[in-house]
Amino acid sequence: MINDLFLFKKIKEGNIETFEKVFKENYSPLLYFSAGITGRIDVAEEIIQELFYQIWKEREKINILSSLKGYLYSAVRNRSLQYCERLRNENIYKESIKSAPLSSSGNSPQENLEASELEGIIRQTMDKMPERRLRIFKMHRFENRRYSEIAENLSVSVKTVEAEMTKALKSLRKDIEYYTS
Repeated sequence: MINDLFLFKKIKEGNIETFEKVFKENYSPLLYFSAGITGRIDVAEEIIQELFYQIWKEREKINILSSLKGYLYSAVRNRSLQYCERLRNENIYKESIKSAPLSSSGNSPQENLEASELEGIIRQTMDKMPERRLRIFKMHRFENRRYSEIAENLSVSVKTVEAEMTKALKSLRKDIEYYTS
Protein backbone atom coordinates (compact mmCIF):
# COMPACT_ATOMS: atom_id res chain seq x y z
CA MET A 1 0.00 0.00 0.00
CA ILE A 2 2.78 2.42 0.86
CA ASN A 3 4.50 1.53 -2.41
CA ASP A 4 1.23 2.26 -4.26
CA LEU A 5 0.93 5.65 -2.61
CA PHE A 6 4.55 6.42 -3.43
CA LEU A 7 4.05 5.40 -7.08
CA PHE A 8 0.92 7.49 -7.39
CA LYS A 9 2.64 10.46 -5.75
CA LYS A 10 5.30 10.26 -8.47
CA ILE A 11 2.59 10.04 -11.15
CA LYS A 12 0.84 13.09 -9.68
CA GLU A 13 4.12 14.94 -9.95
CA GLY A 14 4.20 14.11 -13.68
CA ASN A 15 6.75 11.29 -13.68
CA ILE A 16 6.00 9.63 -17.03
CA GLU A 17 8.36 6.71 -16.40
CA THR A 18 6.44 5.71 -13.28
CA PHE A 19 3.15 6.10 -15.14
CA GLU A 20 4.42 3.87 -17.97
CA LYS A 21 5.62 1.30 -15.43
CA VAL A 22 2.21 1.20 -13.73
CA PHE A 23 0.51 1.00 -17.13
CA LYS A 24 2.68 -1.88 -18.34
CA GLU A 25 2.37 -3.84 -15.10
CA ASN A 26 -1.40 -3.53 -14.92
CA TYR A 27 -2.50 -3.44 -18.56
CA SER A 28 -2.84 -7.18 -19.22
CA PRO A 29 -4.52 -8.16 -15.93
CA LEU A 30 -6.96 -5.23 -16.24
CA LEU A 31 -7.58 -6.07 -19.89
CA TYR A 32 -8.60 -9.65 -19.09
CA PHE A 33 -10.63 -8.47 -16.12
CA SER A 34 -12.58 -6.03 -18.29
CA ALA A 35 -12.95 -8.54 -21.14
CA GLY A 36 -14.43 -10.98 -18.64
CA ILE A 37 -17.13 -8.44 -17.84
CA THR A 38 -17.77 -7.01 -21.32
CA GLY A 39 -17.16 -10.18 -23.30
CA ARG A 40 -15.13 -8.21 -25.85
CA ILE A 41 -11.36 -7.74 -25.89
CA ASP A 42 -11.56 -4.71 -28.21
CA VAL A 43 -13.95 -2.94 -25.85
CA ALA A 44 -11.75 -3.88 -22.90
CA GLU A 45 -8.72 -2.36 -24.65
CA GLU A 46 -10.62 0.88 -25.17
CA ILE A 47 -11.78 0.94 -21.55
CA ILE A 48 -8.24 0.43 -20.22
CA GLN A 49 -6.74 3.00 -22.57
CA GLU A 50 -9.41 5.58 -21.71
CA LEU A 51 -8.91 4.92 -18.00
CA PHE A 52 -5.16 5.47 -18.15
CA TYR A 53 -5.62 8.53 -20.34
CA GLN A 54 -8.08 9.92 -17.79
CA ILE A 55 -5.71 9.13 -14.93
CA TRP A 56 -2.84 10.92 -16.62
CA LYS A 57 -4.99 13.88 -17.59
CA GLU A 58 -6.59 14.21 -14.13
CA ARG A 59 -3.62 12.96 -12.10
CA GLU A 60 -3.37 16.12 -9.99
CA LYS A 61 -7.04 15.92 -8.95
CA ILE A 62 -7.24 12.17 -8.19
CA ASN A 63 -6.82 11.08 -4.60
CA ILE A 64 -5.99 7.46 -3.93
CA LEU A 65 -6.11 6.75 -0.23
CA SER A 66 -5.38 3.04 -0.26
CA SER A 67 -4.36 0.62 -3.00
CA LEU A 68 -3.54 1.79 -6.53
CA LYS A 69 -4.47 -1.66 -7.87
CA GLY A 70 -7.75 -1.51 -5.99
CA TYR A 71 -8.45 1.88 -7.54
CA LEU A 72 -7.62 0.59 -11.03
CA TYR A 73 -9.75 -2.54 -10.69
CA SER A 74 -12.71 -0.58 -9.29
CA ALA A 75 -12.48 1.95 -12.11
CA VAL A 76 -12.25 -0.81 -14.75
CA ARG A 77 -15.15 -2.70 -13.19
CA ASN A 78 -17.32 0.43 -13.15
CA ARG A 79 -16.47 1.39 -16.73
CA SER A 80 -17.01 -2.18 -17.94
CA LEU A 81 -20.39 -2.36 -16.23
CA GLN A 82 -21.33 1.04 -17.71
CA TYR A 83 -20.48 -0.32 -21.15
CA CYS A 84 -22.66 -3.39 -20.56
CA GLU A 85 -25.53 -1.18 -19.37
CA ARG A 86 -25.22 1.08 -22.44
CA LEU A 87 -25.16 -1.97 -24.70
CA ARG A 88 -28.21 -3.39 -22.96
CA ASN A 89 -30.06 -0.07 -23.34
CA GLU A 90 -29.14 0.13 -27.03
CA ASN A 91 -30.36 -3.42 -27.59
CA ILE A 92 -33.61 -2.69 -25.78
CA TYR A 93 -34.06 0.42 -27.92
CA LYS A 94 -33.29 -1.47 -31.14
CA GLU A 95 -35.71 -4.23 -30.22
CA SER A 96 -38.42 -1.73 -29.32
CA ILE A 97 -38.01 -0.06 -32.72
CA LYS A 98 -38.17 -3.40 -34.51
CA SER A 99 -41.20 -4.62 -32.61
CA ALA A 100 -43.08 -1.32 -32.28
CA PRO A 101 -45.98 -0.91 -34.61
CA LEU A 102 -45.37 1.87 -37.06
CA SER A 103 -48.83 3.22 -36.70
CA SER A 104 -51.84 3.32 -34.55
CA SER A 105 -54.92 1.58 -35.89
CA GLY A 106 -56.24 4.68 -37.68
CA ASN A 107 -53.32 5.29 -40.06
CA SER A 108 -53.59 4.61 -43.74
CA PRO A 109 -51.16 2.38 -45.65
CA GLN A 110 -49.66 5.57 -47.16
CA GLU A 111 -49.02 7.04 -43.70
CA ASN A 112 -47.48 3.76 -42.57
CA LEU A 113 -45.18 3.72 -45.60
CA GLU A 114 -44.12 7.33 -45.01
CA ALA A 115 -43.43 6.64 -41.33
CA SER A 116 -41.36 3.60 -42.29
CA GLU A 117 -39.37 5.59 -44.86
CA LEU A 118 -38.79 8.40 -42.38
CA GLU A 119 -37.61 5.93 -39.77
CA GLY A 120 -35.17 4.49 -42.34
CA ILE A 121 -33.83 7.96 -43.13
CA ILE A 122 -33.26 8.64 -39.44
CA ARG A 123 -31.38 5.34 -39.07
CA GLN A 124 -29.27 6.11 -42.18
CA THR A 125 -28.45 9.57 -40.88
CA MET A 126 -27.39 8.11 -37.53
CA ASP A 127 -25.27 5.48 -39.31
CA LYS A 128 -23.40 8.26 -41.15
CA MET A 129 -22.55 10.14 -37.94
CA PRO A 130 -18.99 9.95 -36.64
CA GLU A 131 -18.68 7.57 -33.70
CA ARG A 132 -18.28 10.23 -31.02
CA ARG A 133 -21.22 12.29 -32.33
CA LEU A 134 -23.45 9.21 -32.48
CA ARG A 135 -22.40 8.20 -28.98
CA ILE A 136 -23.18 11.69 -27.64
CA PHE A 137 -26.50 11.78 -29.50
CA LYS A 138 -27.57 8.37 -28.16
CA MET A 139 -26.49 9.20 -24.61
CA HIS A 140 -28.53 12.41 -24.69
CA ARG A 141 -31.61 11.26 -26.62
CA PHE A 142 -31.94 7.61 -25.63
CA GLU A 143 -30.35 7.52 -22.18
CA ASN A 144 -31.62 10.97 -21.15
CA ARG A 145 -28.20 12.08 -19.93
CA ARG A 146 -27.38 15.73 -19.36
CA TYR A 147 -24.63 17.40 -21.37
CA SER A 148 -22.43 17.73 -18.27
CA GLU A 149 -22.85 14.02 -17.53
CA ILE A 150 -21.92 13.10 -21.12
CA ALA A 151 -18.92 15.43 -21.06
CA GLU A 152 -17.61 13.88 -17.86
CA ASN A 153 -18.21 10.33 -19.09
CA LEU A 154 -16.43 10.91 -22.41
CA SER A 155 -13.73 13.23 -21.02
CA VAL A 156 -14.67 16.12 -23.27
CA SER A 157 -15.91 19.63 -22.56
CA VAL A 158 -19.58 20.51 -22.30
CA LYS A 159 -19.04 22.82 -25.29
CA THR A 160 -17.87 19.81 -27.33
CA VAL A 161 -21.02 17.91 -26.38
CA GLU A 162 -23.15 20.92 -27.33
CA ALA A 163 -21.36 21.26 -30.67
CA GLU A 164 -21.72 17.55 -31.47
CA MET A 165 -25.44 17.60 -30.59
CA THR A 166 -25.93 20.68 -32.76
CA LYS A 167 -24.23 18.93 -35.68
CA ALA A 168 -26.23 15.74 -35.13
CA LEU A 169 -29.55 17.58 -35.04
CA LYS A 170 -28.58 19.70 -38.04
CA SER A 171 -27.80 16.61 -40.13
CA LEU A 172 -31.06 14.97 -39.03
CA ARG A 173 -33.04 18.10 -39.95
CA LYS A 174 -31.26 18.34 -43.29
CA ASP A 175 -31.95 14.71 -44.24
CA ILE A 176 -35.54 14.85 -43.03
CA GLU A 177 -36.12 18.15 -44.84
CA TYR A 178 -34.79 16.61 -48.05
CA TYR A 179 -37.23 13.73 -47.57
CA THR A 180 -40.24 15.94 -46.86
CA SER A 181 -39.64 18.43 -49.66
